[in-house]
Amino acid sequence: MNAHPYSPAFVAGGFGFVSGALSVDESGTAVPGRSEALVAAGARLAERLESVGMSLADVVKTTYFVTDVTLRDEANLHYELLFENPRPARSFVEVAALPYGASVEIEAIAHRRS
Repeated sequence: MNAHPYSPAFVAGGFGFVSGALSVDESGTAVPGRSEALVAAGARLAERLESVGMSLADVVKTTYFVTDVTLRDEANLHYELLFENPRPARSFVEVAALPYGASVEIEAIAHRRS
């Protein structure tokens, strides 16, 4: 059962809405390191999509929340590895802090392809 008062992922009308996937490990501890944090957040995103029968290939829009905007170049490289062309639309936003001391959070909208 989810310990939070929201769904990690929710499907409505063929669209999947994924709550922010943080750069934390399986125990909920923040993953240190810039590249490692991006990989961890991407893995959490993939897990949440899978929980509703979707995959990264279904993603049409992401929003990255980061605690350091200089992560952008590394995030761009990671994006190229995470998503195939045509890649989803993306917003990239710097924030003061994220839950659990995470440095990256990825929110996504997906569309179930028939």
